[in-house]
Amino acid sequence: MRLRLKADGRVVELRDGQEFPLSPAPPADADPPPVRELRRRARLTQIEFAARLGVPVETIRNWEQGKRMPRGPARALLALIARAPESVFPTLATPASQG
Repeated sequence: MRLRLKADGRVVELRDGQEFPLSPAPPADADPPPVRELRRRARLTQIEFAARLGVPVETIRNWEQGKRMPRGPARALLALIARAPESVFPTLATPASQG
């Protein structure tokens, strides 16, 4: 199954060149997922979590300290991790060429 995170927070499955919604867009005023809690539930250090998400560790630190807020695709990815970490982390670990 190939998934795509849309900028508005929706998750869609790609089949035969078409997109099929898997989750509705979150409300515009929805609070971002608590990054520190997600990371701790995954039992990952900041460095490990940053590597899994493909962002600098400084980004994780800024999110956890409230200096910055996740936006766009990062926010959608964190929401997906909050709902289904057992599916997301193995997918992130798979090289794109195998997907």
